[in-house]
Parts: sequence; C-alpha cells; structure tokens
Amino acid sequence: MAYQFDFAAVLAQGDLLLKGAAFTLELTLIGTVFGVALGIVGAAVRAWNLRPFNWLFAVYVELIRNTPFIVQLFFIFFGLPALGVRMSEWQAAVLAMVINLGAYSTEIIRAGIQAIPRGQLEAAAALAMSRFETFRYVILRPALAKVWPALSSQVVIVMLGSAVCSQIATEELSFAANFIQSRNFRAFETYLLTTLIYLLMAIGVRQLLNLLGRRLIVRRG
Repeated sequence: MAYQFDFAAVLAQGDLLLKGAAFTLELTLIGTVFGVALGIVGAAVRAWNLRPFNWLFAVYVELIRNTPFIVQLFFIFFGLPALGVRMSEWQAAVLAMVINLGAYSTEIIRAGIQAIPRGQLEAAAALAMSRFETFRYVILRPALAKVWPALSSQVVIVMLGSAVCSQIATEELSFAANFIQSRNFRAFETYLLTTLIYLLMAIGVRQLLNLLGRRLIVRRG
C-alpha cells in the first residue's frame, strides 16, 4: 500500500514547531554568550599557565570533551539533586550548554592565543602594558579572528546537540516534534519538517556569526 503523505496534520500544529525553534535559539544565544566567555577565561588561564586554575581548567576540558553531552545533561538534571542542587529543565539545559561550549571554546581560543606572534607581546611589554591590558588590546581580538570559523562551527554543533535536551522535557524543537508526532502519528512528515527547520537555523546562525565576525572581530583584528 502506497504511503499517503499528509503534511497538513503537521502544519496544523506548526506554531508548536516555531515555538520550539525559538526556544532552541534562545538556549543557543545564552549558551553562546556565557560559554564563549567561559572559554575566553579558560584559554587565558591555560595559555599563561596560571596555577592552580590551569590544572582545574585542564581537568574540566578533558572531562567535558571526553564524555557525551547527554550524560553531562543527565548528571546536572538528575544527579545534582542528590546533593541538594535542584533546577528547572530550562536551567539545566542552559547550564549544560554553557559548560559544554565553554570546554570546547577554551581549547579553540587557546589555539588562537598561541598563534599570536611573539613580537606583539614583546611590543606590549616594551610599552609597559599590564598583563590584563596586553590580553585585552593585543591578544584577544587577533586570537578570536584566527579561530572565529572554528568557534562558529562549534556554536552550531552545540545548538544541534541541544536536541537531546528534550530528554529532560525541555520544550525545544525536538521536544515539540516528538509531541506532535505522538499526537498525529505522522512521523515522516513531522521529522522531515523538523530537519528542515534545524537546517535553516544552522545556516542562519552560521551566517549571523560570520557577519558578526567580519563586523566586530576580523575586520578590526
């Protein structure tokens, strides 16, 4: 028997998909801002070997980069309550995304810092610039300019990985898709549209980050 496509049943609940997509973008925005900020701190600490924080960041990076995101999410949402730390689904999802992106961006940005020509650092020292001033005015923007494509790709990867947050009932896009499919049983149509929405979001986020990079970082680097 030939399969009869019925996209109308899915489009009738398209507002749920759009709401889920908006929620995913919100998670991505917050996770990116705080995750990259954490990565900048971690990269500076590791690049300058600031003890004992260098050791702490090294353990943190290796732990996060070598464990699945879903396990990290479950540990935060299901594991931490055993220690008395309770949070909502949204808070757990945001925290997991920040921690995950922070670890990867630490290593990405550290690579950019290590690629800064030594002559620039020597020039900053000759001008009697403090370590903070050197990092802010001489190192940070050129380092970000060098690694911006890799950092942008990592943000997109984390956004797509946020789909697993549906496992703790975070109402992002994949949660909305699962909910719709469970009601109309049109799995093919539902997940095809969901795939297209993820694709459009990934392309859009990447283009936006490329634009921000050209306007704020690379051009002035």
